[in-house]
Amino acid sequence: MGKSYKIGIIKGDGIGPEIIDEAIKVLDAVSVGQNCNLKYTEMLLGGAAIDETGVPLPDETIQGVNKCDAVLFGAIGGPKWDKLERHLRPESGLLGLRKAMGTYANLRPASVYDELVNASSLKPRVVEGVDLMVVRELTGGIYFGQPRELLHDKAYNTMIYTREEVVRIARVAFDIAMKRQKRICSVDKANVLEVSQFWREIVEEIGKEYPEVELTHMYVDNAAMQLIRDPRQFDVMLTSNLFGDILSDAASMLSGSIGLLPSASMGDGVGLFEPIHGSAPDIAGQGIANPIATIASASMMLRYGLGELKAADKIDAAIKRVLKEGYRTGDISDYGAKEIVTCTEMGDIIAEYAAK
Repeated sequence: MGKSYKIGIIKGDGIGPEIIDEAIKVLDAVSVGQNCNLKYTEMLLGGAAIDETGVPLPDETIQGVNKCDAVLFGAIGGPKWDKLERHLRPESGLLGLRKAMGTYANLRPASVYDELVNASSLKPRVVEGVDLMVVRELTGGIYFGQPRELLHDKAYNTMIYTREEVVRIARVAFDIAMKRQKRICSVDKANVLEVSQFWREIVEEIGKEYPEVELTHMYVDNAAMQLIRDPRQFDVMLTSNLFGDILSDAASMLSGSIGLLPSASMGDGVGLFEPIHGSAPDIAGQGIANPIATIASASMMLRYGLGELKAADKIDAAIKRVLKEGYRTGDISDYGAKEIVTCTEMGDIIAEYAAK
């Protein structure tokens, strides 16, 4: 008898419902062969939640996610809600959800598919074979630091990290490195920031617990340059919240399309898995969205959230196969396309291959 899992589904806004539907299709296809039973529960977040309940993060969603084994999320936001007060905007709902779930570690892989090496704005010889993971601290640092204030003639935010926050994110990074090439580059600004000096000291302490992992340090400005100059030098990049926000977006463009890359937000409990791209309201409902990032996020959910490694491998292999065979959605149609397909058709093909 296979394992049974309860999966929270948050479709969100814009193209969110379309891409989540394709991910569910693939999950259903692969779960049969791997003898997994996935039960889905839909929840509201973002603009869709505002329209129905008046708030971006309903209490029912907070209560619901904690009863799940993992949560798969699409995208939120759009111009419809941009004029609301900040605490009522869709993005505030997502920040609140991450905090409520205690997802302090954001995992952002950036890999370049061989078939799409020309899609990057960088030269193929620079990006070919890139396979790195950015591990970003997600619930601390300057985004959450107190005090913070906006005054008439000045404004300030405070970057704060506790020992516990640095220790736990460092351990996540080292654990991931042990499953990869056993190399970590910790990114900070220790030459000018006390909080970065604190960060570096603690990361080195944790590094002693993992003697097999090679630990290096790099200032964030140099890391940004090196990420563009020679991204293959990186295996796992460990960063604080602010630096990770910037570097993970930079790393995402190595692949040439943000429609290809997944992410995971993990903690000590339920994980949240989502594509890195936004809700793209300008193309919502047209059937042209690329579902690959969301399907890859479903694979990360199986791998990191549920421990179903074989099922995750099946999905990853299916994605590589469709790209190798020349199936492309519109956003990547200029790169080796033999057949341009819709969002639904891409999901159908990946589901078919993943089931085999």
